[in-house]
Amino acid sequence: MSAPVSRAPELKARAITIRSLAAPEEMQACVALQKTIWRFSDLEIVPQRMFVVASRTGGQVIGAFDGERAIGFVMSLTAHRDGYLYIHSHMTAVLPEYQNHGIGRKLKLAQRDDALGRGVDLIEWTFDPLQLRNAHFNIARLGATVREYLPNVYGCTSSPLHHKMPTDRLVAQWWIREPRVKQMLSGKPGERNSSAQNVSVPRNILEICEQDPAKGKELQSQIRAQFQRLFSEGYAITSFELEGDYGRHLLRQT
Repeated sequence: MSAPVSRAPELKARAITIRSLAAPEEMQACVALQKTIWRFSDLEIVPQRMFVVASRTGGQVIGAFDGERAIGFVMSLTAHRDGYLYIHSHMTAVLPEYQNHGIGRKLKLAQRDDALGRGVDLIEWTFDPLQLRNAHFNIARLGATVREYLPNVYGCTSSPLHHKMPTDRLVAQWWIREPRVKQMLSGKPGERNSSAQNVSVPRNILEICEQDPAKGKELQSQIRAQFQRLFSEGYAITSFELEGDYGRHLLRQT
C-alpha cells in the first residue's frame, strides 16, 4: 500500500472547520470514518445511535470538516469516579491523508474548550504504548500524564492496525486547567527531569509486530512489566522524547 500523499499546501490554503455534531445524519459520517481508519469488522464499529446517546447525555461529538467532507471526529462520554465528574474520550479519528497537519490537535482543543465551559477539569482516554506518535502527541504536545496501565483492555480486535496483539493501553489524564498543560499548549516545552525513570520502546516496534508477531508480543510483555512496576511504585509518565532508535516514556514520582 502506498503512503498517503501529503496535502499540506492545500490545507494551509483553506480552513478546516471544527464543530459539535447534533443531527443523527451528521454522526453517520463518524461511523464511515471508523471503517476507513481502523478497518474494524461491522460487529466492532461503534454505531450511529451510540454517538447520538453520547451527545444527548452530556458527552461530546465533535467533527472536523474539509468543506462538506467529514475528515475526523472525537467522541466522548461523561464519567465519574469516586464522585468526581470527568470526561472519557473514547475515540479520536483523523483520515490518514489529513494526519500530521494539526487536525487532531484542533479536535482536542475544541474538546478542551467545551469541557472548560462546563466546569470540567479532567479528560481521560486510553492509547497504545506501542504507538509512539500518539505518545508524543498526548504527552509532549498536550501535556497529559499517565499513572495507569490496562492490559488487553478491549480484547483482540479485527483491526489490522492492532496486529492481533493484546490491546494493552495507557490511561492519559489531561488536567486541562493545570499551568503545566497551559504551558505546553502554548508551545513551551515541559520540564525534563534528568533523574527520571524511563521505559524505552523501539521506533520500529510496529514493523516488528507485523513481521514477527511472537517477537512483538515478547516486547509488549516486557514493556507491560516495566510500566506496571513503576506505576506500583508511585511513578507517573510526565514527559516523552524521541531519541535515536527509541521513544522514551520518562517517569517521575508524583
